[in-house]
Amino acid sequence: MRKRNESVTVEHERAAAAAAVPGPLDKGCSLRHSLRLPAAAAAAEGMKRPLGRRYGLWFRLRKLIIWLLGMYIAIPFLVKLCPAIQAKLVFLNFVRVPYFIDLKRPQDQGLNHTCNYYLQPEEDVTIGVWHTVPAALWKNARGKDQLWFEEALGSSHPVILYLHGNAGTRGGDHRVELYKVLSSLGYHVVTFDYRGWGDSIGSPSERGMTYDALHVFDWIKARSGDNPVYIWGHSLGTGVATNLVRRLCERETPPDALILESPFTNIREEARSHPFSIYRYFPGFDWFFLDPITTSGIKFANDENVKYISCSLLILHAEDDPVVPFHLGKKLYNIAATSRSFRDYKVQFVPFHTDLGYRHKYIYRSPELPRILR
Repeated sequence: MRKRNESVTVEHERAAAAAAVPGPLDKGCSLRHSLRLPAAAAAAEGMKRPLGRRYGLWFRLRKLIIWLLGMYIAIPFLVKLCPAIQAKLVFLNFVRVPYFIDLKRPQDQGLNHTCNYYLQPEEDVTIGVWHTVPAALWKNARGKDQLWFEEALGSSHPVILYLHGNAGTRGGDHRVELYKVLSSLGYHVVTFDYRGWGDSIGSPSERGMTYDALHVFDWIKARSGDNPVYIWGHSLGTGVATNLVRRLCERETPPDALILESPFTNIREEARSHPFSIYRYFPGFDWFFLDPITTSGIKFANDENVKYISCSLLILHAEDDPVVPFHLGKKLYNIAATSRSFRDYKVQFVPFHTDLGYRHKYIYRSPELPRILR
């Protein structure tokens, strides 16, 4: 009986073992099943990768958009809290172009008949000055020292005091080209970098810039005798020019004429109209951006100054000016032309057509400039 039970048990174990080993048919099914599982997994993984890549790209893009939007909203508050930022954006004196030029050597810019000076309008303030003599004196000027150039101001040639705009230095490319043109027309050209610009020492401010211009004007008059002295301001320099001429007229020592190239009415209207002002439609633009300019003591009120100026006025403006809109120069002319202070003096506005391509700083290229100045 025991043997029979043992044999039955052995047969059951053998049957179970046989069932555990796959036959030919079962082996094929098992193989197909095992192959199907990794293929499905690979397909699913392949679908996940593009989705994951797209999701990661969108996440980074969304993060960048949120960051830029946050900066766009934060900047107005930053400017409001720190008005000095807006002042720096008006002056742009930290932008020195062209780079790597030695302002002590104007001859490197092709100005072989130019002398570099340094004047001191106030204590702890030093300004760099260039004096270019008329082209007719070019040969005589070679190798001469500062004393010769100062005495040359007394020769029978008119003098132009040139007040440049923001950014750059007295060695800017378009400025150098204008000096050459004016020199060829028989003018002495005296220009300088305001305190804080170029190699001039001091902190920029509207008051300081105006005082620097006044100091240089007096320095010229002390050496030029009865020769005519004209003041030429460009862009932001027109604000300095009208500040200066208003003070000269108030003390009854006006210049012989004032030339304004690409002028604006006042700094608030210029900032509001500036094509690079991406915040002009921002709610509270005046409060955020324009009030800090006024708080910093920056006005450059050409429209107010011309009401107190009594000398001949010439305004030059290109219709395609992308920096100071043409309509601001025209508006300033209309204010000046109707001002009582100019009733005994000539006020002229000369526009330059868009087709000429003079834009903001290339009016010196006009072949009509000699005739206009005469």
